[in-house]
Amino acid sequence: MKKLKRSARLVEMTQYLLTRPHTLISLTAFADRYGSAKSSISEDLAIIKEVFEEEGIGELHTLAGAAGGVKFKPVMPKHTALAIMHDICARLEQPDRVLPGGYLYMTDMLGQPDLLADVGKLFATAFRDRQIDVIMTVETKGIPLAYATAACLNIPVVIVRRDNKVTEGSAVSINYVSGSTKRIQTMSLARRALKERSNVLIIDDFMKAGGTIQGMIDLLYEFNATVAGVGVFVESGDVEREERLLEDYISLAKLTAVDMKTKQMNIVPGNYFNS
Repeated sequence: MKKLKRSARLVEMTQYLLTRPHTLISLTAFADRYGSAKSSISEDLAIIKEVFEEEGIGELHTLAGAAGGVKFKPVMPKHTALAIMHDICARLEQPDRVLPGGYLYMTDMLGQPDLLADVGKLFATAFRDRQIDVIMTVETKGIPLAYATAACLNIPVVIVRRDNKVTEGSAVSINYVSGSTKRIQTMSLARRALKERSNVLIIDDFMKAGGTIQGMIDLLYEFNATVAGVGVFVESGDVEREERLLEDYISLAKLTAVDMKTKQMNIVPGNYFNS
């Protein structure tokens, strides 16, 4: 690459880091890329680190040693996240989003790139210090949330299917009881999709009693995998404690009340904001 002026190098380095989250980049790689001394690169990284932290963009971690370098972790400050979730909650409270059974229509919002980018960064912030190899979700509405989170954590996504596809090859299938409907359903995951003993972050769009997520957890046992965390976009508060199948999870929003007659809902920020 041609030698750049420092101002241009700072811009290019910033872009390089932003598009490679959770990736260790050595000083040597930067020095070779820009034809600059490591001392100059270190000074540039110090400037970028300061701006990232002051503007709430993320954290820039330095790892010492011969195999060291820098790693960018996208981080959303709590106050910024709370403001975003208040806006999302207000949008979700629109009366025409009420579905039979107390569910929410969210498909249109889960197709908006700006919202997905915010939610993905929020989940990535919540789980940034955990050892995660892959993100798991179940088709279909959880898929965009899983990929948005994966983009910030720079890890792959595996998708649990409701039925096995021929193109997926051999698969592991289990029956599970839906926590809300009490019906027995089936989910499957291709054997090639997930390595054994992986650390898995489960992401889902909506949780009522938690039956679907518990099903994914049971499916992970078949792969000797570990649940590194569970993230839920919206949880329903209209569930008795003894009916909830899941205790350890992070939610970004909570549906606390639904009046089916008036189509009125109350949605507040989830348990992530309680601490």
